[in-house]
Amino acid sequence: MSLTFIDTNQLPRTKSSTGEFTEILNKALCGAENVVGKLHWLRDGQRLDSGKDSKEHQLFYLMDGEGTITLNSKDYAVKKGAGVYLGPSESATIQQAGAAPLKLLHLTVPKLKS
Repeated sequence: MSLTFIDTNQLPRTKSSTGEFTEILNKALCGAENVVGKLHWLRDGQRLDSGKDSKEHQLFYLMDGEGTITLNSKDYAVKKGAGVYLGPSESATIQQAGAAPLKLLHLTVPKLKS
C-alpha cells in the first residue's frame, strides 16, 4: 500500500445543473477500485438527487454550509457535520439553503456480492 497525496484544490471541477463537482477518490487518482469519492458544491438552492434505482451504497457528509435533506418525503434541516448513509435502492435529495454554498463529500461503493 502506498501513500497518495491528492490536492483537491487542484482537481478540475465539472459544472452541471446540480452545481459543481470533482472526483477526489477513484482508480486513476489513487488506485481505488471499489469506491468513488466526489466533492459537490451547491449554490442558490441547487439540489442533488441520489437515484432510487442506484445499486450502490452511498455516504453523504456535509462539510460546509446549510441545506435540507429529504428522506422518505420528510425534510431535515442540516448543517456542517451532518451525514446520511443510503443503501442500494434508497434515495435522498439534498438542497442548498442559506447564504453560503453547500459543500458535500459523496462516497459511492457498489453493492457487494454475497
